[in-house]
Amino acid sequence: MKNLWNKNIANIYIKKYAKKKISKDLALRIYTTHLLGSEKKLVLHGGGNTSLKEKQKDIFNKMTNVMHVKGSGWDMSNLTEEGMPTVFLDPLIKTLKFQNMTDKNMVNFLRNNLLNSSSPNPSVETLLHAFLPHKYIDHTHSNAILSLVNLENSNTILKKIFGNKLAIVPYVMPGFDLAKICYQIYNKDKKVEGLLLLNHGIFTFAATAEDSYKRMIKYVTLAENYIKKSKLKSKKINTINKKNNSFDIGKLQNHIRKIYYNTTKAKWIIKHNDTKDDVLLSNIKNLKTMFVKGPVTPDHVIRIKSKPLIIESIINKKDNFIENSIMNYASEYKKYFQKYKNTIKNAKISDPLPRIIIVPNLGYFSIGLTQKEEKISNDIFLSMKESIIDSNYVSTFKSINQKEIFKMEYWPLERAKLNSKKRKKFEGNIAIITGGAGKIGSAVAQKFLNENIEVVLFDKNFSNIEEEIKNKCTCIKCDLSNKEQVKLSINKVVSKFGGIDILISNSGLAFQGQMKDLDEKILQTSMANNFYSHHYIIQETVKIMINQSFGGSISINLSKQSINPGNNFGPYGIAKASALFMMKQYALECGKYNIRVNGVNADRIQSGLLTKEMITQRAKSRGIKEKDYLKNNLLNKEVTAEDVAESFYVQLCLDKTTANIITVDGGNIEASLR
Repeated sequence: MKNLWNKNIANIYIKKYAKKKISKDLALRIYTTHLLGSEKKLVLHGGGNTSLKEKQKDIFNKMTNVMHVKGSGWDMSNLTEEGMPTVFLDPLIKTLKFQNMTDKNMVNFLRNNLLNSSSPNPSVETLLHAFLPHKYIDHTHSNAILSLVNLENSNTILKKIFGNKLAIVPYVMPGFDLAKICYQIYNKDKKVEGLLLLNHGIFTFAATAEDSYKRMIKYVTLAENYIKKSKLKSKKINTINKKNNSFDIGKLQNHIRKIYYNTTKAKWIIKHNDTKDDVLLSNIKNLKTMFVKGPVTPDHVIRIKSKPLIIESIINKKDNFIENSIMNYASEYKKYFQKYKNTIKNAKISDPLPRIIIVPNLGYFSIGLTQKEEKISNDIFLSMKESIIDSNYVSTFKSINQKEIFKMEYWPLERAKLNSKKRKKFEGNIAIITGGAGKIGSAVAQKFLNENIEVVLFDKNFSNIEEEIKNKCTCIKCDLSNKEQVKLSINKVVSKFGGIDILISNSGLAFQGQMKDLDEKILQTSMANNFYSHHYIIQETVKIMINQSFGGSISINLSKQSINPGNNFGPYGIAKASALFMMKQYALECGKYNIRVNGVNADRIQSGLLTKEMITQRAKSRGIKEKDYLKNNLLNKEVTAEDVAESFYVQLCLDKTTANIITVDGGNIEASLR
């Protein structure tokens, strides 16, 4: 593993944090924490932790011993000083005399010893950091280290690689007991430069940030090199590079999503992973033997359960085979819960569904309630996969027992992190917004993002969209007037998310001309962009929604031109009027599938359609000033893209409303629905 320490960058951190009156030592602590957190083979999604001991003035202006330690759940790759809560050190060390301490008491004790009561909860391993005397302490879940601390003969292998430089600690669940055992083992040989925690990870420590970090890289590299040599000596794990390209993956994803919804009444993200490596993984001959023993580090179980669902094959199987496989997994999980539930007071079963499903010749599916959760599941699984496979090159993989797995999975301290945030009504729903790069599309995207909806934007060009919105959405270039492009783009959405719940068909282009003089191509082009573009995307979306079987919401941006002709706007109005009738027809046909189809009639919105030239022209034709045009309505108020976005959201909320049109124009009797 590459050592990324850079003296110049370290100095930049020192200068940056000096402006905030933060010490050089803490600045370097944050720097090396970022270095560790940026390497996925060391740390993933809030895992690992670091600390720094120093002196700091208390409220009485007296210098006292303190420790900065990573906050629980904070990401090491980007944390700030707020993510390193400060605790009074001396009281923590005094707890060494205790025989035991409950988790509840430990958390309360740590919070009572915070310098700042508003700080986040310190890491559950704070006492471990406190008990060890070193100024800087680093802790990671290195893939290579995890391969070696999860073997039937770990002690022998670890001694062979690291000698007496690192002390070995048997598996103990994080908390007070682990902290005390680590202290006792360290005191047997104070010359060690780190600790190897079986089934858990590695600690390194030193007097400087640079040395502690370098020791971490040094020992992880030794582990990596040993594994490389073992691979050269060992018999290659049997696999085949065979991929089934004829199978309808999208239909399978829809089916899995349907099963998950029927089981939990929640909408899940089901992502298909089918790279060359993913397919190779799915075709390992002894896959079940390798992956059913448990996680490589206990905190993985909180995110992806103790094992994936491994399906032998789905080729030539009955339609209910996948469902039966998932339900059998769920049934086994319920038995596991019943067996061990008394080990945790007041334990309540979580959903029993797998987060990873591996299918031969197809790769695997990673699953989560949101895209973020799915990504966490996927990243953790990839890390786990690498460690388990590498461990089998060295020796034989061995995880902790089922009882210990359960205690970690239902550990109140960890479950509290998962359950701390209340989910919003449409959180995790998958929404496509066409015309996504325009003002209205962007406004709808921002509204949906605020509701934690997974947003996919369709447009021909994304050069003008705000970067902040673009970075939070999945952007797919698509000509909506091209049926084949629409199909391919929909397939991309399904492959990444598993389905579609919401469609905002917002695309459109304005076309002008007197009907009596109109070139036929103009009308055809307008129909392609303002009618067929809606039809193609709705048609493909409806297929997905029907396959999922739990309904969906579709809204079309119709424009007031659909019911109120405008001078010289015939080509645009005719296409929009056709789209309005199409909306009603889809509503009529899709209601039985609980698919709602509605429309929004917006007028005089400063977007790509309504140019400055058009405003000048329209104002002149109505005999009013340009500045008054946008407010020329009953309420005398300008209607914005955000107002249109709000209307689309309202239609999403009205789950018993279909074939409805909301008019957003500030009031115009001539354009009102009759």
